[in-house]
Formats: sequence, structure tokens, C-alpha cells
Amino acid sequence: MPLKHGLLGLLSYRSETGYDLDKLFKQSLNFFWKAQTSQIYRELNKMEKEEWLDSKTIIQVGKPNKKVYSITDDGRDELSKWLHHHESMEWITLRSEFLMKLFLSGDKLLEENIEYLKQYRNKCRELMDGMKTTGAIIKKQAAALEDRENAFYWELTADYGFDYYTMCLNWATKTIKKLEDKINEENN
Repeated sequence: MPLKHGLLGLLSYRSETGYDLDKLFKQSLNFFWKAQTSQIYRELNKMEKEEWLDSKTIIQVGKPNKKVYSITDDGRDELSKWLHHHESMEWITLRSEFLMKLFLSGDKLLEENIEYLKQYRNKCRELMDGMKTTGAIIKKQAAALEDRENAFYWELTADYGFDYYTMCLNWATKTIKKLEDKINEENN
């Protein structure tokens, strides 16, 4: 399951609290693998039981204690196996409720579909804007870890995300235009 392997990968760079790991996940892996905070903590507990992680509780005064997770040798072995296994890999996975709804929207008013696509386009713009800040986040994380080689691959996936949202934005704009043209044809 990619979520646990993504968490192992992040912990392979440095030990983290669950809170910081959740934050780091949402700043990096979240644009291509969504996970709720509760899912992240659930996976951390499972991986600790599988002995892929160790944890240490840090006692704090005036604040809740915090748990710091570290990857074990078994966890590094599992991450390595996963990274090197490509046989059953799905190269392109597309599951989109948005596209399913659009596909089945022939009975809706064209104006409703245009509004739906405009909302989608706005969300794409928002996500693209978020991707623009990813470069700075990558540089900051790489500097903190002194990890230039891995940062190069982080940049490659960030480029993919930016290009993907650019494609979605362009597609939405063209699709809105097609629907507007269809309205104009019907009105003439």
C-alpha cells in the first residue's frame, strides 16, 4: 500500500513526530496521494506493530507528550523492496468522481455543466498556485536534510504536479468553450 511506503520514505530522511510527519506529507506527497490525518496515524501504529518503526515518547511540561517515530532496519528493507518492485505497478491510475459525473451529465442543462466546469477550473488554478510554492518547500526541506540527491526527485514529481494541473486547467477552459459554443448554436 503506497501510504505506508510514502510514510516510510519520509521517515527514511529523518525521525519525525506524527504531527510533523502529517504536515510534511501534506506539503509533499499529498498532491498525488491523498491521506487524512487519521489514516496517517493508523498506518504509523500498524507499522510500529510490524516493527518497521520505533517510537520514543518525549515528555513535555505544560503540553501533551509527543511521540517521535524512526524507521528501523526492517522498515528500510520494506521500503527498498517496494521501491524496486515494478511488476504489477499501475503506470497510469485514474479514478475521478468529477469525470464520472461529467460523463453522465448529458441530461443536465448546459449552463449547469458550464458552472460545474468553472468550479473545477478554479480548483485547478488553486492547486497550481499551491504547486508554485512547492519549489521553496523542497529547497527548505533539502537544506534541512542536506539531501540534494533526493530533492532532485522531489522536484521531478513537483514538475509533474504542476504540468498535470496546467493540463487540467487548459482542458477545462477548452471544454467550457465547447459547451458555450453549443449553447450559441442552439440559440441560433
